[in-house]
Amino acid sequence: MLSAVIAIVGRTNAGKSTLVNRLVGEKVSIVSPVEQTTRNTVRGIVADPRGQLVLLDTPGLHKAVGELGRLLNRMARRSAAGADILCVVFDASCEPQMEDVGWMSRVAKERPEKTVFVLNKADKSPFFEDLFREAWKEESAKVGFDGAEPVWVKSIATDDSGATKVLDALFSLAEEGDALFPEDIVTDYPRRLAIADIIREKFLRHLHQELPHEMGVAVKRIDEHGPLWEITADILVNRPSQKPIVIGRGGETIKKSRHAAQREISATFDVKAKLELWVRVEPNWMKNPRLLAEMGYLGAEI
Repeated sequence: MLSAVIAIVGRTNAGKSTLVNRLVGEKVSIVSPVEQTTRNTVRGIVADPRGQLVLLDTPGLHKAVGELGRLLNRMARRSAAGADILCVVFDASCEPQMEDVGWMSRVAKERPEKTVFVLNKADKSPFFEDLFREAWKEESAKVGFDGAEPVWVKSIATDDSGATKVLDALFSLAEEGDALFPEDIVTDYPRRLAIADIIREKFLRHLHQELPHEMGVAVKRIDEHGPLWEITADILVNRPSQKPIVIGRGGETIKKSRHAAQREISATFDVKAKLELWVRVEPNWMKNPRLLAEMGYLGAEI
């Protein structure tokens, strides 16, 4: 059988998590139009007649602002360094950005043997395939690149046929080896972190750009009573003025987010979830090693 560990990288909002979910066939990563939605490295496991692929959905590379931003960039780079195959996802519906060129430069300099360049959002117009290929030629020429050329794939991450093209390209670079995980699991992402991600996703959908980067979720307790899970989680904000934004007028935002999260947690884990949320002001939580570790942002190794 074929097997490989694959780092799915690229700048924020390029469609990495959507692609991973489509390839796995189930939702293993949260998806939102808000940048930096993915904050941990999430493993999605693809079982296929050809073999098994372990996909590492990494935080999107971006211009880092603050300690958390720098930490997320380090996660992405570390995951890429430890993978068998590097899969760089580009949003080709817009011209190449600084972070896109940065990944090309890294590929050219470090010469990973196996790389796939995914030109995502191929259903959009305009579609800047030519500019991305030109950017790669320029970056590879700067260092006299003489390695194996990346495999280029045009894709629509939300479409099965587009995901199939990516999957075929990844398997074309995989090698013979043993399965790394049992056939019946789609992710080994810790349950506590997965629940925190679900909760955060629901708030992102209601808050949009109001304070997504300054809000964190820490699951404090999961009490299992047969099919009933009683879950308590803290919603962390930096300043007292942010607390009413998370709660919403008349508690509407936190109520809607809680109900939506309960439904998805119940469906995901096949239980009845009862969710209790507390909004807590924790100044500079993004610089607190204890809180960052609790939320899985420290020590996230492959």
